[in-house]
Amino acid sequence: MTKRDLIDEVNKKFPHLSRRDSEIILNSIFDSMADAMGHGERIEIRGFGSFVVKHRRARQGRNPKSGAVVSVAAKKVPFFKVGKELRLRVDGKGAAHQKNS
Repeated sequence: MTKRDLIDEVNKKFPHLSRRDSEIILNSIFDSMADAMGHGERIEIRGFGSFVVKHRRARQGRNPKSGAVVSVAAKKVPFFKVGKELRLRVDGKGAAHQKNS
């Protein structure tokens, strides 16, 4: 699914919005998330998962092409931890499975 597909989904569910309005809404959400993570904040979307910033220490790596040892600087990387509901849904054991259990 691409950003364009997401915009189309918003338009299907909210036909009174223009395509441009849907795009602005999605861009605002993504920009807000990126800004929050840029400040080291955690983002939690219940039932979906959470986004956190992990700190990677500096280390010695290896250039896969030449095999030479290279220094890799410390950095911050985004990390997504899937929520239980999404994990079950992807595994095919979503809401229908929970009701039968």
